[in-house]
Amino acid sequence: MLDAGSSRIDTNQLVIGLQIGGQAKAYPIEVIGYHHQVRDSVGGIPVMVTYCTACRTGRVYSPQVDNHPEEFRLVGMDHFNAMFEDAGTKSWWRQVNGKALAGPLEGHQLPEIASAQMRLGAWIRAYPRTLIMQPDSIFSRQYSELKGFDAGTIASRLEKRDSSSWNRKSWIIGVESGGIARAYDWNQLVKGRIINDSLGGNSLVLVLEPDSVSFHVWDRRINGQSLYFDLDGNDKGFRDKTTHALWSWDGICLEGPLQGTMLRPVQSYQEFWHSWQSFHPATTQYRPGKDR
Repeated sequence: MLDAGSSRIDTNQLVIGLQIGGQAKAYPIEVIGYHHQVRDSVGGIPVMVTYCTACRTGRVYSPQVDNHPEEFRLVGMDHFNAMFEDAGTKSWWRQVNGKALAGPLEGHQLPEIASAQMRLGAWIRAYPRTLIMQPDSIFSRQYSELKGFDAGTIASRLEKRDSSSWNRKSWIIGVESGGIARAYDWNQLVKGRIINDSLGGNSLVLVLEPDSVSFHVWDRRINGQSLYFDLDGNDKGFRDKTTHALWSWDGICLEGPLQGTMLRPVQSYQEFWHSWQSFHPATTQYRPGKDR
């Protein structure tokens, strides 16, 4: 791990980032994608950062089973999703949701730890003191085989993006709120860059930064009131139509009566449509023109 000033990772690369107890760390997707899982601690808390390139799913879990530390190894795939086996009971765990599907611990679930996906430069802007995982030179050839995965241009049919909408390898943003799952078309988000929606009784806003890769999902309720957001013309952030205040790309109000207020992040994921649909069979699809 190196700090931002010493890191060798291109700031345009995608990372999975997390912040616990005042410490922030970032894990490049094209590195953890090869290993499928990386064990670490953040803010003194053990974490297991996972990624499945066939589903484009990044998840972070607490690697503890019944409050005991556990070791995991990759054993295969189920519905194209990575499957891990724990060393203690030999139970098999699904990467996309941390659930045990077979073995003595069938039905158990690993606690998920909040994380975010974005361009490394955007993560550093939000957390300038972040530490960044560096590639291991021993695996240079293997990492090079994932070159282009971030952008979806990799040659592999399992991992390459379909640039059209709502096909198996199309990109979506997946969100669960109030017990309801919904998928948002990546192409629609790129086109409009901001979506106001309500899901499971909660008010959400999806925002795409000017780099066209760093996305955020926030709860748009402040003090019980649902704000409605729109883009600001100068790309310095976005505005709410109630106070007309400017909000930063990190979800912080920069002016007006709500200055200093931070929007609450809502866990969200960028993944392939086939993956989200497989593991959220009751999911709805967001359709443009229904912002509310």
